[in-house]
Amino acid sequence: MVDILGVALAIGLGGAVGAIAFFLGYKYNDKRIRAQIKAADLTAEKLLDEARTRQRELLLEAKDEALSIKTAVEAELRDRRADLHRQERRLQQKEEALERRIEGLERRERAIGQKEHETERLRTEAEELKIKQVRELERISGLTCEEAKAVLLKEVEHEVQEDAARRAREIEMQAREEAERRARQIITLSIQRCAADQVAETTVSVVPLPNDEMKGRIIGREGRNIRALESATGVDLIIDDTPDAVTLSGFDPVRREVARLALQKLISDGRIHPARIEEVVQKSKQEIDTIIKEEGEQAALKAGVHGLHPELLKILGRLKYRTSYGQNVLMHSIEVAHLSAMIAAELGADVTAARTAGLLHDIGKALSHEVEGPHAVIGAELVKRYGKSPKVVAAIGNHHAEMDEPQSVEAAIVQAADAISGARPGARRETVENYVKRLEALESVANSFPGVEKSFAIQAGREVRIIVKPDEIDDLSAIRLARDIVRKIEETLEYPGQIKVTVLRETRAVDYAR
Repeated sequence: MVDILGVALAIGLGGAVGAIAFFLGYKYNDKRIRAQIKAADLTAEKLLDEARTRQRELLLEAKDEALSIKTAVEAELRDRRADLHRQERRLQQKEEALERRIEGLERRERAIGQKEHETERLRTEAEELKIKQVRELERISGLTCEEAKAVLLKEVEHEVQEDAARRAREIEMQAREEAERRARQIITLSIQRCAADQVAETTVSVVPLPNDEMKGRIIGREGRNIRALESATGVDLIIDDTPDAVTLSGFDPVRREVARLALQKLISDGRIHPARIEEVVQKSKQEIDTIIKEEGEQAALKAGVHGLHPELLKILGRLKYRTSYGQNVLMHSIEVAHLSAMIAAELGADVTAARTAGLLHDIGKALSHEVEGPHAVIGAELVKRYGKSPKVVAAIGNHHAEMDEPQSVEAAIVQAADAISGARPGARRETVENYVKRLEALESVANSFPGVEKSFAIQAGREVRIIVKPDEIDDLSAIRLARDIVRKIEETLEYPGQIKVTVLRETRAVDYAR
């Protein structure tokens, strides 16, 4: 029982203590919360004061800014009003000036109208006076207006023709001098840069023999060996009294070279009979074919021409054994290629086309025995077949003006280069008979024109000087005569290089003092 009371008392004390502790905690928390509320109120009032202060500052700044903006706007309005006033004054001044100008123009227009009336009156009076003067002149001269006009036109036409001819002659002389100077400069530079050996060749070949006994072995029993050799090669063998030598004669240079090579092999081998001859000739032909191909390739390489068809190279190589006036055609073609390229470079033309056309310009000569026609036309058709450009084809076909006149700078360049190479001293040669015939033909062409008194071919046929009758040929006719003679020479004669035609007209007045 006592324990129960003690427990109850302990519980009662614990409850009282708890209640007291709760009350004290509540009071403490309430005091703390009130303190926090008071601090928050102070902070809020402080923030409100700061906000009111900031508001007042912002209002003041806004008022200041608005005032400055207002001041600036007012100043700008004042400036604009001043500009408007100035523009109004200018417009007013311009209007006044325009009105004054309009008034001046009206006065001028009235004055011009009066002058037009006066001018029309004067024109009418001048026409009437002109008609009176024409009638008076017709009465005095005895000619009508149309007749007098015809006489005057005839005299004026004659004077104009003389002046035109004189002026044309001066212009032509100036152009010719300038062209010759420029051409000499270009050609001289090209020739100086292109140095080539010139070796004259003939249509015969000489094969040396070790002794004269070899001649009998070449002839063979009853001439069978020599007949077999001539039949296999197509070349004539000339065995005469020339010691230790046999002459091969033939116009086909390739066949002649085959015969020369075969004969040398037969002589060195010592076995000479028809079967052996045919065998050696066949081998020689194969060797010559190989040499021709290599020569064509070397020629293209030396000339700087690339991309040629193999068949063109073979045909080009055959020119090694072809001559023209004693000049080797392959060497001549290489030289023409170099000269054409140099001249084209100086003139700003197509260097590649000029070089290619220069190398191939005489390729038709390699087929001249197989195809009918001029070698220039043959060569043009040949290179056209193998895909060369029209510019190259035209230059090859026109290098002797056999198709038509040159239509491009490259064609004229190839013509000039061909003439330069052929006219180089020592490049070509001709027999005395042909030389004399060419000179006689030149003089004959010149003498065939009326008014020619004498003509002389000089400078190895590169110039013909013509003396005309002064009473039949005047100065202007002399110019026309020179052109006509040049045209006839080009149409009727064949010649290397170019020919200068000089017409001389001289009038002498002779008297004697006694």
